[in-house]
Amino acid sequence: MSDQPGPKGLTHAAVMDWLTRFAATVRSVEPELTVLDQKAGDGDFGGNLVTGMDSVRRALDSLAAGSGNGERNRRGPDAPLDAAARVFLDDVGGTSGPLFGLLFQELADALGMAADPPGTAALALGTAAGTAAIQRVGEAEVGDKTMVDALVPAARALASCEPTADPAHALHVAAVAAHRGARSTTDLRARRGRASYTGDHARGVPDPGALTVALLFASAHTELTSLSRLPVS
Repeated sequence: MSDQPGPKGLTHAAVMDWLTRFAATVRSVEPELTVLDQKAGDGDFGGNLVTGMDSVRRALDSLAAGSGNGERNRRGPDAPLDAAARVFLDDVGGTSGPLFGLLFQELADALGMAADPPGTAALALGTAAGTAAIQRVGEAEVGDKTMVDALVPAARALASCEPTADPAHALHVAAVAAHRGARSTTDLRARRGRASYTGDHARGVPDPGALTVALLFASAHTELTSLSRLPVS
């Protein structure tokens, strides 16, 4: 596991590193996510996520080389998240791809409008806006056994942090809250998403999308090699 520290300020380089670690994390945990999705869905979630993050890595490479990403400031801290949003909104299949794209887009917008460098206040704003957008599109609430079960507590955790708090600390707090929310889905009966078609067969299995939200926030600090590495405190 990488020992790289998380971002102390959300600079362009820090966000690039965050998404690069998330891509590596996704590739490491894909077999675990696939097993969970085979039990609770149609089994394609992990593969779609890896494909998406591989494309994000290529987009980040293009960004570093000074090409792509439309009219965004290519050196701004929002640019890597905007690149990730474009990939997930345009190219990633499954029901979760566009939803993660919305989260990345709202985070990009919040960081892009904040003072330079943006910090915890922008993270809280972007996560809250991303959560709201996902709920509008997916019509999911906490308790429906979806990624919303992790996003809502993560957004609340970020909002509870001091706006001037170290973003690395705030992201860790969000990861812990998201992980707790994801684990709370284990015994729920899915009411939204593909898992809702499986009825009680999804009971006993945590929602893979919710776990991925926790992985995203945790990857701001370090690369994870297993779901067992998600922070609990």
